[in-house]
Amino acid sequence: MYHYDQYDHLIIKERIAQYRDQVARRIANELTEEEFIPLRLQNGLYMQRHAYMLRIAVPYGLLSSKQMRMFAHIARKYDRGYGHFTTRQNIQFNWIELEQTPDILTDLASVEMHAIQTSGNCIRNTTSDPFAGVAADEIIDPRPYAEVLRQWSTFHPEFIALPRKFKVAINGAEEDRAAIAVHDIGLTAVRNEAGEVGFKVMAGGGMGRTPILGSVVRDFLPWQHLLTYIQAIMRVYNLHGRRDNKYKARIKILLKAIGVEEFTRQVEAEWVDLKDGPETLTAEEMQRVADFFNPPAYLALPELDYKAEHADNKAYVNWLARNVKPHQRPGYVAVVLSLKKTGVPPGDATAEQIDFVADLADRYSFGELRVTHEQNLVLADVEQSKLFALWQEAKAHGLATPNIGLLTDMICCPGGDFCSLANAKSLPIAAAIAERFDSIDFQHDIGEIELNISGCINACGHHHVGSIGILGVDKDGSEWYQVSIGGAQGNNAAIGKIIGPSFSSLQMPEVIGRLLHVYVRDRHEGERFVDTAQRLGLAPFKEHVYATPITVGNLVGEDEYV
Repeated sequence: MYHYDQYDHLIIKERIAQYRDQVARRIANELTEEEFIPLRLQNGLYMQRHAYMLRIAVPYGLLSSKQMRMFAHIARKYDRGYGHFTTRQNIQFNWIELEQTPDILTDLASVEMHAIQTSGNCIRNTTSDPFAGVAADEIIDPRPYAEVLRQWSTFHPEFIALPRKFKVAINGAEEDRAAIAVHDIGLTAVRNEAGEVGFKVMAGGGMGRTPILGSVVRDFLPWQHLLTYIQAIMRVYNLHGRRDNKYKARIKILLKAIGVEEFTRQVEAEWVDLKDGPETLTAEEMQRVADFFNPPAYLALPELDYKAEHADNKAYVNWLARNVKPHQRPGYVAVVLSLKKTGVPPGDATAEQIDFVADLADRYSFGELRVTHEQNLVLADVEQSKLFALWQEAKAHGLATPNIGLLTDMICCPGGDFCSLANAKSLPIAAAIAERFDSIDFQHDIGEIELNISGCINACGHHHVGSIGILGVDKDGSEWYQVSIGGAQGNNAAIGKIIGPSFSSLQMPEVIGRLLHVYVRDRHEGERFVDTAQRLGLAPFKEHVYATPITVGNLVGEDEYV
């Protein structure tokens, strides 16, 4: 993985010193809160409902075990003993004291990490495939390009104050596991007829108040021109993006307003002056960066029939089926550690679990691990012969729930329990649904399904692209939930459609139950929920959900979360 050079260390050191002075001035009331807001946001600090929240960057989701242990240290020393992994492959701490934030940033710098540009109107953390470098369907390893984008975007003087936050995702495989279509810029690796590597460039994707799938603005961009072309896109956006209305400030609104043809024309015109300029990537520079991502010291191992071993252990077989993914190298697999155990907020991990995962990474995966945008963790290089031992250890620490890609593997934002922007709580809804459908046998029968929950229209829970999406809404001061179906991320990305009027919190488990009933009743063999929903349309689901009144009981888990 990438290691800081002298410039990285210097800019982080200088930023911390600058920020420490800003915090001291704020505490002394030499800075007003209004003056302080953009300063703290550029260092990852939000004011939430109850306390400050610090969001730390995990570049393209890649972590060393040493960095992971630092998260455990921060959780213990500065927070309440846990951290929350996010849909941008970052980690958040929800109970932070302002006075301590410079010390936290200093601790992070000691392991080559920071919280810069994880918030505010800037280019956020570039995300990528959590299986980058090991995926069996990989065209190229996207991590060197993601690292180049990270270096280019950090402290970029031209884009330090954009109209709105800006998100980039890059995918290097045949299957899109980075959700590129719902990003401001989405990049996917392709080869032209000559076999040369380049990128298909999408722009104008995003969720939130106006969910839109990105449009292709270039079918093939030679890799050498990655930075200059993105710079051209950013310049057009920075010039025309609205600053008078934050709800209409994203690049997706600009593309929708002027059309993809006109937007592309302006980008190409801007690119004329940038193409082949000093920011053109060279083979030497890319090789320098790529050398940080050389394969670890893999052993020459035989390919094992690991599914036959312990075939009588149903729990283990279920885990193999859902949590173990193919690898490029014979004798190895990638393993997903689920942070979606029933009774635990999705994406949360205790300090003890964080330390434990770091230990697993050292012993089973060359000291590295990944964060997924589905809020789980990945050990990317596990020997097949060690799977059973790994499973036993992970199970003992609550990290081996065999539900990856299933109903209880929910994406869920912190919602109204923490977030000051939220209209409604999301964690109790996730808890109630998880408990209602806790049966692994039932979940395996239902098969692949993405249930995503957001506490407000900002869509941090990616509800728009969920097979079932749940959105918290405010109705006369009360918390209600709007339900959509048919959304999808990946190669066949789609925005879900709302089934009808919203529901109370107490009704939500039954609503999900009725949606699943229609699916089980009407599905074709081998058909996923999203495929059935897109084939049938809204009508049969809507009819069944609203056919009879939904009686309510107790909402499971509402009092479990603080």
